[in-house]
Amino acid sequence: MVMNKSNIINKNKLANDIKLWGKDLGFQEIGFTNIDLSKAEKNLKKWLDMKFHGEMYYMEKHGLKRSRPDILIPNTISIISARMDYLTANEKSTKSLLDHPKKAYISRYALGRDYHKVLRQRLKRLGEKIEASINNFGYRVFVDSAPVLEKPLAEKAGLGWIGKHTNLIDKKTGSWFFLGELYTDLVLPISSPSKGYCGSCHECIDVCPTQAIIAPYVLDARRCISYLTIELKGSIPLEYRKLIGNRIYGCDDCQIFCPWNKFAKQSSITDFNPRHKLESLDLIEAFLWNEETWLRKTEGSALRRIGFEQWLRNVATALGNAKKSKEIVAALNTRKNSDSTLVKEHVHWALDQHSS
Repeated sequence: MVMNKSNIINKNKLANDIKLWGKDLGFQEIGFTNIDLSKAEKNLKKWLDMKFHGEMYYMEKHGLKRSRPDILIPNTISIISARMDYLTANEKSTKSLLDHPKKAYISRYALGRDYHKVLRQRLKRLGEKIEASINNFGYRVFVDSAPVLEKPLAEKAGLGWIGKHTNLIDKKTGSWFFLGELYTDLVLPISSPSKGYCGSCHECIDVCPTQAIIAPYVLDARRCISYLTIELKGSIPLEYRKLIGNRIYGCDDCQIFCPWNKFAKQSSITDFNPRHKLESLDLIEAFLWNEETWLRKTEGSALRRIGFEQWLRNVATALGNAKKSKEIVAALNTRKNSDSTLVKEHVHWALDQHSS
C-alpha cells in the first residue's frame, strides 16, 4: 500500500466514527493500538526456539515482519483491530457432539462461509468509509492472511486478553470470535490494553485431549488437534490418534469448557450459519463422499484448506475411534486399497481398532 501522512483531523472523533461504522458492518468491537510488539516478539522467539510450531514453517520464515508491523507495511503508525462473533450453536448442543459414536466434530468456526472472505470484505468497506471521511490514507486489510500477531495486537487494542489456552477472551462475550486488522498510517488514540481474568482457573488445560497446553499461556502446537488435523500434512502420530476422537477438523474443547464462554452470544452474521448439515455430520457419510461431492459440500468454506486426501485421513481416524459396527467396517473397507498411501495407512489403522 502507499502510505500518506494524515492531514490535520480530529482523531478522537474519527476513532468514534470508526467504531460506529465497524458496528454497522457487524463487528462487535473495534480498538486501536500502536505498533510496539516487543513483548510479543520475545514470546514468539522463545516459542519458535522450542520448535512448538512443528511444520508451520511460515511462522518463522518472515523474520521480524510478524512482530514489527512497520517492516511488513512501511510507515504503519496505528492498527485498527476488529472482533466479530461467529458462534451459531449453543454450548449444550456443541458439547453433546464431542466424542459422539457416529457424528463428526468440526470446529465451529468452519461450519459456514470462510471467515477470511467475510471479514476481509467488511474490513475493506470500513477502510473505504474512513477514506471517504478523510480523503486518501494508507491502509492494508489483514485477516489471518499475512505475518501478523493478531492476538497480541487485539489485546493491546483492548479487545480481550490472551487466556491460558492462548486464545483471546473478552470478559463480556467469551472467545468465540474472529479477528481482523487494518494497518494504517493514521495517528489514532490508543485504546487501553485488556487485563487478564483467567485467575486460578485451569479448565482449558485440564480438558485438552492431547495435553497440548503444556503450561499456562504455552501451547505446543505439535500436540494440538487443530494442528494435527489441519496444519500437519503427513501421518498423524500414533500416540495422538485415539485422543483425537471424532474431531475431523480442528478442536474447540478449550473454548467449550472455558467458564467465560457462558457469556457468549449467538452471531447475527448469516454467513456463519452451518452449511450442508456440517454441524452434525455423520462420519460414515463424510467418509463415503467422493471428491466431487466433497468439493461441492465445502465450496466457499475454510474446510478447503486441508484438501480431500487430508479429509479422508481425518475421517478414517475418527471412524477408528467410533463405536464398532458392521457399517463402519464396511465403509472403511471401501478405501483400504486407496491410491493414497496416507489414506490407506489411516484406514488400516482404523480397521485394526475394530478387529478385536
